[in-house]
Amino acid sequence: MTGHPRYQGLRRNAVRVATALLVAAPLLTAAPSAAGTAAAPPGGAAPGTARVDDTLAFLEGISGTSTVSGQHNKEPNSDPARHTRRVFDITGEYPGLWGGDFLFASSDVEARQTMVDEAAHQWGNGAIVTLTWHVCPPTQGSSCSWEDGVMSSLDDGQWAELITDGSPLNRAWKARLDEAVPYLRQLESQGVEVVWRPLHEMNDPWAWWGGRPGEDGSAELFRITHDHLTGERGLTNLVSNWNVKDVDVDSIGDYWPGDEYVDIASIDIWMKNQPSAQDYAAMREVAGGRPIALGEVGQVPGVETLEAQPDWVYFMTWPEYLDDKDLNPDSHVQRTYYDGRVLVLREMP
Repeated sequence: MTGHPRYQGLRRNAVRVATALLVAAPLLTAAPSAAGTAAAPPGGAAPGTARVDDTLAFLEGISGTSTVSGQHNKEPNSDPARHTRRVFDITGEYPGLWGGDFLFASSDVEARQTMVDEAAHQWGNGAIVTLTWHVCPPTQGSSCSWEDGVMSSLDDGQWAELITDGSPLNRAWKARLDEAVPYLRQLESQGVEVVWRPLHEMNDPWAWWGGRPGEDGSAELFRITHDHLTGERGLTNLVSNWNVKDVDVDSIGDYWPGDEYVDIASIDIWMKNQPSAQDYAAMREVAGGRPIALGEVGQVPGVETLEAQPDWVYFMTWPEYLDDKDLNPDSHVQRTYYDGRVLVLREMP
């Protein structure tokens, strides 16, 4: 078994991880962020139960040397590790990152507790936890449809109202965010740090929150979302993940919310199978030294891609695309998971 490339990489990765933690160690004693000093909201756990130092420092430390393998899980939330198990079936390894989703359909909304319990379980096993939310617009209820809900749009007047503090739509949006707060608070109280990816692919208008460049556009809603959760609600366990899609990558700076709002910058690769050199360069530039990641991929990134673009700190494969054997034959998935620079669950510190 020691001749298998998976095992040939173990010692190299152990050295890399140990080095990364030593490099990152000074960050762990840094002063708490502004979010960490916020007052405790009524009835909630005191801020400071979980902080983002460990996850962020780890990702900063491995940038350029290692990439964490990752798998998203969605639909249904009643079985929120289904595709993580599929990775094990294919590779004999569990991914080092687990992704979940608050989702929008009524059955998945009702099963959010199961999803959050799985997030805590995965964290306890050593995985990085990342959460997405395909969220219904504030003009609709807590659950909605896909095409007429998540994929709907707001007119310019509604958008202006949405980003105006204290307006009805602004209050409705904050109330929508508050639906997730009790779950995020549970994770905080259990010490679970969450790579939080709200309003994903904001440079693409496919969803109601996206495709609005400039200061009063999608970036402003990101700022409002961030300030409500970490400021008004005092959550301290959210690693802020700003996310775009691989369209018009030279213009993604038009969606940047500000340096103080972003811990990790990620891009979703859907217009092609593998991230291009242009995608990589654009993300490195906009991130300004922050960790960059592949927030969603259809095809598992190839070994050659990760060697040519070493700063991706993780990738997260989208569920149904893992099942596409033309796009992701078992041999391709295995080759990436067995590569020495790719970290699987049992190699996570």
